[in-house]
Formats: sequence, structure tokens, C-alpha cells
Amino acid sequence: MKIWLNGTISDARDARIDPSDRGFLLGDGLFETMLALHGHILFADEHMLRLGAAAELVGLPLPFSLAEIEMACADLLDENGLDDAPRASVRVTVTRGPGPRGLALPAEPKPTLLITCAEMGAPPERLSLVTATPRRNPWSPSSRLKALPYMDNVLAKEEAREKGADDALLLDTNGNVACASAANIFFWEDGKLVTPSANCGILPGITRAALLELAPDIGIDVSEEEIAPARLSRFSGAFVTNSLMGLVPVTRIDGRDIPAHSMTARLAAAYELLLDAAEDDE
Repeated sequence: MKIWLNGTISDARDARIDPSDRGFLLGDGLFETMLALHGHILFADEHMLRLGAAAELVGLPLPFSLAEIEMACADLLDENGLDDAPRASVRVTVTRGPGPRGLALPAEPKPTLLITCAEMGAPPERLSLVTATPRRNPWSPSSRLKALPYMDNVLAKEEAREKGADDALLLDTNGNVACASAANIFFWEDGKLVTPSANCGILPGITRAALLELAPDIGIDVSEEEIAPARLSRFSGAFVTNSLMGLVPVTRIDGRDIPAHSMTARLAAAYELLLDAAEDDE
């Protein structure tokens, strides 16, 4: 596999990242994961804008322009023979680079920027969830960013696996429903689409944003709310979203079966049309 590292494409086995890199030592960095269909990276501009905004927020100077990073992603797909793959993932990782020991920021940061890609299979047809122990912290700036520290998510996912579920359902520190381990979540309630609000410690996902804009266009009312776990028993359907999976129905939460909702299929079909249009615009 070939990777793109600091402006150079090379074999992954030949790449070298400084052992003092703060991304490795402290999780001091950001990332974006994108879906490519037949070499076309979906919502690339939105991902790049989110990366740029996050980097500015945490004071991490990007070593390349957003346009250069986007072009590098396309070049890497081509170099790996994935420019015509039905589905591929592209990940951009940027760290603050090497630095001295301790937490203080380096006086003159030299960020590391890594891009990788891989062919993907089809997303799962359905998922089961179980409420996990780790909580999302709405007060943490990193909860709203694609930041490198993902230990809580990793532990939540493993806890779900040990309990026989496909993924975790995470609450925030106020006890409200937040998200899955690496996905946003939506529920159907009385014909309305409900999703946790941005103040529940969620990452505002790119697919989530697309659905919030798309749903009203096809006659679906949608609301961002604080959702207490007690409401889960009243929901008539659920699904999770992220850039790689799209929309995946949730069929079970904490041992309770969640019925299939006809509107999920309708919304998923509308989203697929949106992706098809994005591909045609290439």
C-alpha cells in the first residue's frame, strides 16, 4: 500500500514518523475519514472545511492548503489503483508534529500530515446497540472535533462486543443520548425524525448535516433535541450515520427490538440519489 506523508507518496513500509510526534505521544492531532465512490471523494469540500475549522480552533497550522490536501487524496487513490474502486475510504491525519517532552506546545511546530486509503466492502445492513459505560463530555472541545484521542470510543465499542452487540450507544455526562462509537444516531418518533442536539457532546457529522438538510425537502420533520434514555422505548425506529456507512438501520437497543421504519428506507433512497448526483458532478 502506498501512503502520502508530508508531500511525498511512498510505500507504507518505507514511511517514517518521528518518535517524538505529538500525535503518537499525546493524541495531539485531527483526522477526517471520507468515502470515495469510483475515485470520487464524497463531500470532500465539507470534510476539508471541517478539518480547516478544527485546526484553526486548536491552533494547529496545516502544512498544506485544503485544496492541496484534497488533491493529494485523489492522487493517492490513483497511486493505489483505487480510482475506479466501487467503494474506498480515505483518511487524512494531521498532528502538531514532533516536540519536546511535556504538554507545552512547540515554539515552532512542524506538523505531520498523513493520508491513507483502502478498498471497502459494503456497509452492514443493520446494527444492534447497547448502552456503554464511557460518557461523552459536552464541555470538552474535542467532543465536537475529529480529534485523535478515541480511547473512550474504543472501550465503548469493545464493551458492546463483549455484551453481544454490534456497537455502543453512548450517553453524555448529563445522561442524555449522544451517539454510537463512531456514528451519529437518529430516531423516529410520531412520524418525526429526532437526533441528539449539538450540545450533547456529539461530533456534528457530515452525513448528519446532509440529512438535516435533505429530510425537510422530502417532507420529513426533523428536530435536534436532548434525548433522555427513557424515551428510547417510545421510538418507532432508529438508524445511525457516518461518512463511510451512510444510513444503517438499528434493529436492537439494550435487548429491545427496534422495528423497521418505512421512512428510513425512503430517506436512505433519497440520500443515495444525493450521492449519485455528487458523483455525476465530478
